[in-house]
Amino acid sequence: MQPLTESEIRGSFANTGGHDLEHMTFPGLHEIVWEDREFLGWRDAHAIQRGYIVYWRAGRPVGILLKAAGSHTRPGISAMCSLCRTPLPGGQVTLFTAPRAGQAGIDGSTVGYYICSDLTCSMLIRKLPPPSEMQPDPAEIIASRASGLSSRLESFTDDVLRAG
Repeated sequence: MQPLTESEIRGSFANTGGHDLEHMTFPGLHEIVWEDREFLGWRDAHAIQRGYIVYWRAGRPVGILLKAAGSHTRPGISAMCSLCRTPLPGGQVTLFTAPRAGQAGIDGSTVGYYICSDLTCSMLIRKLPPPSEMQPDPAEIIASRASGLSSRLESFTDDVLRAG
């Protein structure tokens, strides 16, 4: 992923504007290893129910505002992230809704996805299984996971941008 500035991030959001963006908190952008990410995802430190995903799409940054559901999966239940397809304990996967872009979102239409609670899918796909003769080259595993994650993120974004 190419690096982004705060102003590029603020200007990238397809499904929100104004007040939501004025009060947005940012992660430490100077600490991010950009080349190891398919997207930048984070939870707002001052509005914890709010999350953000920003990535490069067709040569420009696109941001999506997310809102975390208030309820959580019961302890002992497993869940899978819809983006990175990592199975995790239920408490580590959250139902996020994203208002659709445009009038549909203003009218209350949303898209829901189960996503890693901390929005760190890019790091999870880089965790390799134990070495084995049956496993392909680690670089191939990561490339395949990254491709799948990017494809599912594009599909999610298409759903958010669709009029309803």
